[in-house]
Amino acid sequence: MHAHDAPHSHALDADAELRALGFSRRDILRTAGIALAAGGLSAFGGAGAAMARTASSRPTADPQLSWLVGDHHVHTQFSHDAKYRMAQQLDAAQHYGVDWLAFTEHSNFAHAERGLPTARELIQQERDARGMLIFQGLEWYIPAAEHASVLITPGSDDIRILRAFELAWDGKLNAWDKPQTDAEAAEFARRAAEAVAWLGAQKAAGTIGDAVVLANHPMRLGIDSPHELRIWRDADPDIFIGMEGAPGAQGSAISQNARPGDQRGEYVNAPRPDSWAGYPADAYRPYGGFDWATATVGGLWDALLAEGLPFWITSNSDNHLTVKDTWRIGDYPSGEPYASLPSEFDRWAVRGMRPDPVDTGLPQGGSDFWPGQFSRLHTGVTTRSYAGVLEAMRRGRMWVDHGHLLNGLDVRVGATMPGKGNGRGNGNGGGWGNAAGTTVTLGGRLTAKRGQDVVVTITVTATDYENAAGILPQLAHVDVIAGPVTGSTADADAMRAPGTRVVRQFDTTGRRGTFTLTHVFEQVDQPFYLRLRGSDGNRHGAGYYGASVDPAGPQRHGDGEGDPWTDTWFYANPVFVDVR
Repeated sequence: MHAHDAPHSHALDADAELRALGFSRRDILRTAGIALAAGGLSAFGGAGAAMARTASSRPTADPQLSWLVGDHHVHTQFSHDAKYRMAQQLDAAQHYGVDWLAFTEHSNFAHAERGLPTARELIQQERDARGMLIFQGLEWYIPAAEHASVLITPGSDDIRILRAFELAWDGKLNAWDKPQTDAEAAEFARRAAEAVAWLGAQKAAGTIGDAVVLANHPMRLGIDSPHELRIWRDADPDIFIGMEGAPGAQGSAISQNARPGDQRGEYVNAPRPDSWAGYPADAYRPYGGFDWATATVGGLWDALLAEGLPFWITSNSDNHLTVKDTWRIGDYPSGEPYASLPSEFDRWAVRGMRPDPVDTGLPQGGSDFWPGQFSRLHTGVTTRSYAGVLEAMRRGRMWVDHGHLLNGLDVRVGATMPGKGNGRGNGNGGGWGNAAGTTVTLGGRLTAKRGQDVVVTITVTATDYENAAGILPQLAHVDVIAGPVTGSTADADAMRAPGTRVVRQFDTTGRRGTFTLTHVFEQVDQPFYLRLRGSDGNRHGAGYYGASVDPAGPQRHGDGEGDPWTDTWFYANPVFVDVR
């Protein structure tokens, strides 16, 4: 099981380390404030216009894409609660077909001061030896909230910026967690927004090439409120791009040490004093392995999309301790200073890393799968590069699957005159399309004329090999989910999109190889978005808001029903359709 939270570090030490890096906290805060004001967030609220300008300025044409499998949330012995060497994670990732990976160790002072620079040397050695793209990132304790993956492209100044970000903005390190009052909660939320804005300012200044931030396991503790998700997004929508749609730790219910009631993602919690009071108890449990915010049709994710603004989902391993592997945590040296230290965390902090693990030959505890073994994030890139991966993520060219449910997914959306929607694009942006003669793919924005048909072409390539559980995956259905774009909301905690529902379900039982599905939205007259989902069909029923909204949605698991390999799903990011 994961022990995510580390003891507090001291802000005084952080300030001294910031000065050694050439920063002062005052200047960092000033830069963040300027960046927030420039983005329309001098006071919270009213940032949607800035966001919309950013989104609408992006080209709508669908570029030629290559699909890379990635994992943006992986831990090693440089995290206080994980055990593997980098080489072990990378060997497993390559075995399971991963093209890029991000090491996102937990923030704390020992990591910033000692672990981060040591890890950098090892990462560079692995970059030189392998054909993988390997990011050095960070798992940030968001002030007053959960964790987030912070990814930065490699460069001459990237490690200095990562260290400064960790020291200046980490919620755990700076004691900006578990607010006791409403005023304190608002202050900590501002700190989180400032952190995102500061990172964007570093990109704008050219200090780093690029960066993205994603909220991790947002429903695990109920402390990522809807208004905080919007605040982080609006602080800089090019930096804060979305959330994990499904948590890691998918093997919790089949762990060597599994307990009755254990759930995928370790989603077994109840509200605590700093949880957002508006979440129902159901929000703390997974649905088909996915987060309640993602899995609920017409729920929180859809409420964010109904604003017409990008907010993407991902999936990853969050690997710390692999299910039933045979490696145990290594032994610390017997001498000083280790012998006198009171806790394992203190021993870890001497170097900011655990000793190398030891193979026992016997199954050990753990809730996770190796990178790419169960959960996969597919990113559509125009260049195989660090910048190409982050740009694909920012533009929402992503879909995710569990258990290797699909081997490939291609989605094209274009507009045509009524009755002319039976053709298909050529896969490179040609064929029928919008006024510019183009189609768009995942994360894209199509412009259609009022009265035109909008045609969705879905090309699926079925998996033709057994996954790591010895199962040949079978896709049972593909669901088209759609809802109107209603614009910005006056309620920053809105988490319901009542107009969103499953509009079409394709039965794909028994279909193999590559096949195409087509759905037509006839004579459109208002802006909307659409997204896709599907499963192996083993566990489904009426969705959270009823069968009229979602007739075959993912279900909560009862005790003893959490085997992830027997209930697998895919989700794709949306396409927006503007109607003129």
